[in-house]
Amino acid sequence: MYDRVMRTTVEIEDRQRAELLKLAAQRGEKGFSSIVREAIDLYLRQQRAKRALVAEALKLEGSFSDNEAGALEASVRELRGKWR
Repeated sequence: MYDRVMRTTVEIEDRQRAELLKLAAQRGEKGFSSIVREAIDLYLRQQRAKRALVAEALKLEGSFSDNEAGALEASVRELRGKWR
């Protein structure tokens, strides 16, 4: 299987470019295209996983009783209050 690559333009900050070039040099690479492709693949995998988790959570809709749902909401509010 052959994966085609496409050239495109992406705007990044100077500091991002510097860090990418440094990382590429550490890996023995001239440019940072492969690093950007890896980052995009990772991001896309994370987004797919997130969508799958949301879909699974939505399947639970209506599975709690009113008392269970109220207790869970109270617990979440309490935890969020402690995070701040």
